[in-house]
Amino acid sequence: MFTIATEDVRGVPTKVWADAPDTLLDVWELAAGHGDATFLVYEDEVTSFAEAHRRVDAIAAGLVARFGISVGDRVAIAARNYPEWALAFWAVVRAGAVAVPLNAWWTGPELAYALGHSGSRVVLGDDERLERLAPHVDELVDLVGVVGLRTDAPTAGAVPLADVEAGGGDLPRPDLQPDDDATILYTSGTTGRPKGAAGTHRNAVSFLWNGLHMRAAAAEAAGVDPSAVPAPSTLLTFPLFHVGGLQSHLLPYTLSGGKLVLLYRWDADLAVTLIEREQVTAFSGVPTTAFELLERARERGADLSSLAGISSGATLVPPELVRRIDDQFAHRVSPGNGYGLTETSGAMVFNAGPDYVAHPDSVGRPIAPVNEVRIVQADGTDAPAGAPGEIWLKGPSVVRGYFEDSEATAAAFTDGWFHTGDIGTLDEAGMLRVVDRLKDVVIRGGENVYSAEVEGALFEHPDVVDAAIVGLPHEALGEEVAATVRLRAGSTLDESALAAHVGERLAAFKVPTRWWLRTDDLPRNATGKVLKRELRESFPTGDQR
Repeated sequence: MFTIATEDVRGVPTKVWADAPDTLLDVWELAAGHGDATFLVYEDEVTSFAEAHRRVDAIAAGLVARFGISVGDRVAIAARNYPEWALAFWAVVRAGAVAVPLNAWWTGPELAYALGHSGSRVVLGDDERLERLAPHVDELVDLVGVVGLRTDAPTAGAVPLADVEAGGGDLPRPDLQPDDDATILYTSGTTGRPKGAAGTHRNAVSFLWNGLHMRAAAAEAAGVDPSAVPAPSTLLTFPLFHVGGLQSHLLPYTLSGGKLVLLYRWDADLAVTLIEREQVTAFSGVPTTAFELLERARERGADLSSLAGISSGATLVPPELVRRIDDQFAHRVSPGNGYGLTETSGAMVFNAGPDYVAHPDSVGRPIAPVNEVRIVQADGTDAPAGAPGEIWLKGPSVVRGYFEDSEATAAAFTDGWFHTGDIGTLDEAGMLRVVDRLKDVVIRGGENVYSAEVEGALFEHPDVVDAAIVGLPHEALGEEVAATVRLRAGSTLDESALAAHVGERLAAFKVPTRWWLRTDDLPRNATGKVLKRELRESFPTGDQR
């Protein structure tokens, strides 16, 4: 099952899983074997694998019959974590198309940009997203269809999902290859425009096989028969449009026959209730949600006896969270932390259990032997053990590049290695530590906020002379967005007015929550670049002018 071979993947010799399925469609077909086992739980609704397969076939056939979707066409999904999101994703796979998950927090212009850039033919969305998108639909020349999810009266112009589901027929199996595109996941770019990480079927399936290998190795080390371990269940806190929701949860739980418990929005009290009611075995979220879960469980006296593991990621994880998990559950619940990016299809490095308790400042070692890590110095050579450098990752889950962006692809990928933009160290034991970032990005609660985009919005205000965005440590979110703004002399602009200005242009999670308003120059180097490290270190403890 875990035979490793070396294959030429887009001209690069790459270690691959020789016996893994070829495509995500193969994975979906394997999942049919789970039959009447529970797949999705949302409030009081329960969807079995058998029902999901019936509906996915019907939706896929409807997309093909009504909109002419064919192999390789892009189909976007823009919605909350409803059951229909998962069904829509697998229907896109079943039709042989490329799934384009859209950030549900985005504004109308942001949604429209990704739809236009990806050339998406159809978008399936809920009312909130379709209302934001409505003013821009006529601008999208490639878009031939809009489908409303979970509504009887969708936004004008949208076809209800039920009509699509009822309008198909028998659908032949599409011809898909391992290195065909399967997904385009957008991640913000330093130019202010999102970049679409183009993931292939091989990338996604390799990520799944990496996880299977890690669990099989752990079971063997513990003397446990992997086949005797019951299917897992999880409370999904990550949005499905995020790599943490889609590739780290929906895909592996589909393959394993696990149960996904969905939330309309994060609610710590409801989370405790659902974990107990649904006997959830695994919880994963950004540090914010993990801390809140621990606190609410303590307040309610809930021991969450079904939980076997709590993992956190998508941002830097405070060591205090690891200690809290270990202490509160008396070593019963294994803490975990994965390190990866959208461009790596999810975590490629993982730390869990006693190793994580002993090394809470480390993200661990590669999940599987097909994954490789380098620490690269400025001169392109590998750093000695313990010395910092940029983290580079290579493996079959690394995406092929950025969709329709050869310049960004060339800058970020070298012979199969992805330049993460993070600074880290590798010790003699192969433990990876992430110590800083080269990329100008703030990771707020797992969401990437790129400085250039927020700075661009600030500069649109006539009273803003100069602006810089940095990330400041935040106990729950990992980081918060902080703005240093030089105002025009005599300006009476305040923080709330600036926040409203940015909020009109960008998603709410990108709006700064810390402000430093000033009339003097921002510190810059000889080439004119703002000295952001200096700003970060000198940022006032409270908002001030």
